[in-house]
Amino acid sequence: MSRSRPVALRLGVVALLAAALTGCTTEAPAPAPSTSAAATAEPSADPTITPDSTSDEAYAYFDLVARGHVDANDGRSMVDTLVAAGFDKAAMEVTPDSTSIGRAADSVQFSVLWGSDCLIGQTSGAGYSSQLAPVLGNGSCLVGTTRAIDW
Repeated sequence: MSRSRPVALRLGVVALLAAALTGCTTEAPAPAPSTSAAATAEPSADPTITPDSTSDEAYAYFDLVARGHVDANDGRSMVDTLVAAGFDKAAMEVTPDSTSIGRAADSVQFSVLWGSDCLIGQTSGAGYSSQLAPVLGNGSCLVGTTRAIDW
């Protein structure tokens, strides 16, 4: 038996099965319209936050703003971007942009205290990541050395 015959036989079986299954499918009915406010609300063109925003809402906005500004591993510009987006500078923390020997930091972390939660972001050579986490026992969001936001 030649090698091409089993391959042709397998292809024929696959084609027959595909044709048979095509006749068995039906189009799913259209979903019923939802009456919930979340389903009918249109997304805002320019999302914002208010003092009444939940932690989840503030985190989603924080993440949107920070993701749009990850081109520089620069804590000051990230803080300035978050302030321009409506976050309170007094509620922020940021790690140094350079190491103790003056080299560029591998990563910069920044945070905003939002109620009893922390909106935390990090930029590095690997990209951007973020999380929503509870505030630490000492009232801060970041562990370790942070720099003064005095500009």
